[in-house]
Amino acid sequence: MELSVVIPVRNEAPNIAPLVAEIRAALEGSCDYEIVYVDDGSSDETAASVRALAQGFPRLRLIRHRRSAGQSAAIRTGVKAAAAPWIATLDGDGQNDPADIPRLWQIARAAPATEPLLVAGWRQQRRDSAVKRLSSRIANRVRGALLGDGTPDTGCGLKLFRRDLFLDLPFFDHCHRFLPALVKRAGGRTVSVAVNHRPRQRGASNYGTLDRLFVGIADLLGVMWLMRRAKLPEIMPDDA
Repeated sequence: MELSVVIPVRNEAPNIAPLVAEIRAALEGSCDYEIVYVDDGSSDETAASVRALAQGFPRLRLIRHRRSAGQSAAIRTGVKAAAAPWIATLDGDGQNDPADIPRLWQIARAAPATEPLLVAGWRQQRRDSAVKRLSSRIANRVRGALLGDGTPDTGCGLKLFRRDLFLDLPFFDHCHRFLPALVKRAGGRTVSVAVNHRPRQRGASNYGTLDRLFVGIADLLGVMWLMRRAKLPEIMPDDA
């Protein structure tokens, strides 16, 4: 197994089949992969939709949270269960384009194996409402100025990284929004790659503008503290 595609979802039943079909079209024949859906306490037919597809596609797996624990927890559950050393994450609403995964993976694999690297999607042309676009633009500028993570779009769900790197990072609720800063704290870097972004076709968003704002302020302060407290030891060679 080379690549695990981890998808956190909550109440996304109508988006399961179309997204799985697109992932298979993007990756089939190019690598040995699996798809790991993490159902974060859905109240609709999300789990049933994944199970139905998995009957004819054994590389599709389902993990369920009894109650919703949040997107970051769902991603971590999927990464911990993944069988591959490389992880690609996607939002489950169909707005990320799976056709971009091979390009991100190629960039990640070209980097030195010892370098902590995050390859992050950059939605240069977002297909969201004007309010969402404006709030994200402001949030990205404030976060970038305070954390210095050098990343124009941390909110894109399409990311690619090594499994061991992710599991070594500090974990907390909403940490998925701060992965570039956390990777920088670990001595690594983030490469941002322009990716396709699409309007939501089915279902409804699980997030609102105000709830992201209020938790985002507290999280930002916490990550600033983590960045200031980081100490990276310099490893000496054996013959030194």
